[in-house]
Amino acid sequence: MATGVEEVAHHARRSRLGRLWRRLPRWARITTRTGLGVGLTGLLVAGVPYVWVQSRASDHFYDASDLAGADGPHADVVIVLGAQIAPGGRVPMPFLQYRLDAAVDLLASGHAKVVLVSGDAGGTSGDEPLVMRDYLVSRGVDPARVVEDPYGLDTYDSCVRARQVFGVTRALVVTQRYHVARAVMLCRQAGIDTDGVAAHCDGCSARLITNGLREYFACTKAAWEAWRDRPPAVSSPPSNAVTEALGALNR
Repeated sequence: MATGVEEVAHHARRSRLGRLWRRLPRWARITTRTGLGVGLTGLLVAGVPYVWVQSRASDHFYDASDLAGADGPHADVVIVLGAQIAPGGRVPMPFLQYRLDAAVDLLASGHAKVVLVSGDAGGTSGDEPLVMRDYLVSRGVDPARVVEDPYGLDTYDSCVRARQVFGVTRALVVTQRYHVARAVMLCRQAGIDTDGVAAHCDGCSARLITNGLREYFACTKAAWEAWRDRPPAVSSPPSNAVTEALGALNR
């Protein structure tokens, strides 16, 4: 009986919606149909680069919690990608803090030797690389093991500059799971043998969902940039900072 009542209510709702739709002006119905069509087409078109990015990074990323021991990928350099800083410009927001914590663990477990912190020194929330460096030092990391790139203005620039400016050819790259495939793809396209490490972010569920949805379309931009091989926004002469940091560890 309940099922029959539910069916009657369902048909009644559909009938009311149908009447409301027919009462709309013709131009409103055409605009709505066109908008839905354009939106669906955009989703389908964006799906192609998204799938390509995911496949390009396939088998090249790990969860940070899986790398507590000696197993898993190793590299001389771990790249930590910048993110927002808390108001006041002195401490990282949770996304960035968890990335840095993952880097600390990678150093402690021997998966990496030197950290390249790459972000925007002139960012709207503050000097990302400086805050990243200070946080790592506060966690007990030797300052000599930290190299700053102040012109990692986005993921693409961070990867290209790591290769072209700092001479990195093998690296781990740390970010959150929603972002890790794009980061791995861009760094590998830049010529770096890269494995990604997905950092956790407890209490960030809402932001993770929002950023995950945005990532679907960000992959289109990333695929386009990788295809046209654009130069980084800021060009710098080659730096020996990473080589010197590694050399200091071996002395």
